[in-house]
Amino acid sequence: MNPILKRLGLLTLALGTVWGDDVFAGTLDDIRQSKTLRVAYREEAPPFAYKTPAGQPAGFMIELCQAVAKDLAQQLKIPDLKIAYVPVTSVNRIDAILQNKADLICDSLTQTVERRRVVDFSVPTFIDGATFAIRNDGPQDIAKLAGKKVGVAAGTLTEQATRNSLAALRVNAEIVPYKTFEEAMVALEKGNISAYFAGRAMLTSMIKGNPAAARIMLASTFLTIEPFALAMRRGDGDFRLAIDTALSHIYRSGEITKIFISTFGDKDRPTPTLQALYMIATLPE
Repeated sequence: MNPILKRLGLLTLALGTVWGDDVFAGTLDDIRQSKTLRVAYREEAPPFAYKTPAGQPAGFMIELCQAVAKDLAQQLKIPDLKIAYVPVTSVNRIDAILQNKADLICDSLTQTVERRRVVDFSVPTFIDGATFAIRNDGPQDIAKLAGKKVGVAAGTLTEQATRNSLAALRVNAEIVPYKTFEEAMVALEKGNISAYFAGRAMLTSMIKGNPAAARIMLASTFLTIEPFALAMRRGDGDFRLAIDTALSHIYRSGEITKIFISTFGDKDRPTPTLQALYMIATLPE
């Protein structure tokens, strides 16, 4: 036997002895055994993921992942596949994958090069952009936020984008991180902050359902364009293929439009940009 191949064989045997046979088991094997897909989601990130007053997970990404689980059940021939929801925050959601607490992150999570170094992503699921909300009498020009306090969602990509944008424009504003959108909206209403930066879809949803909606508006400025995707364990190609297959079925069948309408309302439809995204992201059989 080739000496190099022999050494590799011995190394493989040693790893199996130290770590056990399960070291090479993939997510699909775990799901087949447990008959459960573990889904990480944020409880306070509407319209994408949140907990209802009745304590049930809801939102665009939740409904999308429920459809993914249904397709996955057919792929794996597990008709009684269950979903176990794992609450996370914007700070620890990726840790849920790294620490094997969840199989999939179903959230408004932007796919970035830095994040791809630690987790894998599905084909895109949504496109949004960071902007900011202000009171009707507030400054619509980002340059006029100099010397003022502005809010951001703690631990999100938007927080870093806000810091970068303000620094690039030499706008010296004090950035105040908030753990929840509700806290930030209250601060905005009371005038404790002059603006609140977040994804446009989230801000639109927050304003629509807020008692002070008539006094709050969105700025027309976009700081970023952010492609969302589902995150999973890095290097598990079989699981990623199964998730991408499920998403492709959902996009191709038009089910994604039903999920969109269920979340955003009967009068809303996916934008031309989103429609193009779903066409491009759909993988041929």
